[in-house]
Amino acid sequence: MSLTGSFDRTLSSDDVLRRRSSLLQRLHIDGILLLLLLLLATGSLFILYSASGKNLDLLMKQASSFGIGLVAMVVIAQFEPRFMARWVPLGYLCGVALLVVVDVMGHNAMGATRWINIPGVIRFQPSEFMKILMPATMAWYLSKRTLPPSLKHVAVSLGLVVTPFVLILLQPDLGTSLLILASGAFVLFMAGLQWRWIAGAVAAIAPIAVAMWFFVMHDYQKRRVLTFINPESDPLGAGWNIIQSKAAIGSGGVFGKGWLLGTQSHLDFLPESHTDFIIAVLAEEFGLIGVCLLLLLYILLIARGLVITVQAQTLFGKLLAGGLTMTFFVYVFINIGMVSGLLPVVGVPLPFISYGGTSLITLLSSFGILMSIHTHRKWIAQA
Repeated sequence: MSLTGSFDRTLSSDDVLRRRSSLLQRLHIDGILLLLLLLLATGSLFILYSASGKNLDLLMKQASSFGIGLVAMVVIAQFEPRFMARWVPLGYLCGVALLVVVDVMGHNAMGATRWINIPGVIRFQPSEFMKILMPATMAWYLSKRTLPPSLKHVAVSLGLVVTPFVLILLQPDLGTSLLILASGAFVLFMAGLQWRWIAGAVAAIAPIAVAMWFFVMHDYQKRRVLTFINPESDPLGAGWNIIQSKAAIGSGGVFGKGWLLGTQSHLDFLPESHTDFIIAVLAEEFGLIGVCLLLLLYILLIARGLVITVQAQTLFGKLLAGGLTMTFFVYVFINIGMVSGLLPVVGVPLPFISYGGTSLITLLSSFGILMSIHTHRKWIAQA
């Protein structure tokens, strides 16, 4: 009887797993992505609570943004990729129009004009939406052309990328504009861009960088680059952020000082501790082990995105999934690089960890697109 009972319990357990899997499939949710995102969401709220100085109001706003983002992710996952593709051109035009509105009459804060503010209703950052719309537009355009793309199609693609890049650069927001540029470049690369054109683009980086230095970059952006080269040249001014960030990361050691016990952030030595420099708080309080666990979650997310890219059944889905995944990688790489002093500070938040409602909702929406590409592929295969 005990053997039979054990066998029945095994069957019932298997049935529960199958039902859960079936429910996720019907909702077009990828279980692996969902689990990783929930782990990140839970951990990020703990870190943000400490980094913000135990600010419950800010924590509740971030939790609300997570909730809205998860709802948006589930809703977006229900739409087939081919349905999304039909609306991409309109979405791109609306995104560019909103960027123009920002440059003309946007809300100014901390010396930058990046937001549209509707008093008493909402304040949002349109450039965040371009992180999805840019790779989607490139995927839509290139998937309808013969690949590898011809010179004409490459020129049109570059025009699609440069337009929002310049508009965001004017805000000024160098970090986001570089992410937009990277997202378009990744899709173009995956479309089979010829190597001689890639070599030409690499060769053009130096003169373009020089031109940006003299004609595009603002004084504070130049100071950031110079500070990256030698932060100790102005330890109480431009070099303060990087020096304090390194101090926080190094003081955490292997195991960290403990949650809520960080000194650099709680004594206000570390600037922007709840936004761009939040990983320094994580390193100080949870040490090398905490940082490695966060990196592991990021690596698993990126690996899952690449698997979805490889398994996508349509060219549009493959280009879009790859573009979103690699943009997410650049997002993580730039933030960690600048906080650790390996890259200049360009104002890029840490995905899912830094405080920011629009950024969080956009990121979760992008993973909803990945889920749609993957789960609808399964549905087509079974049909």
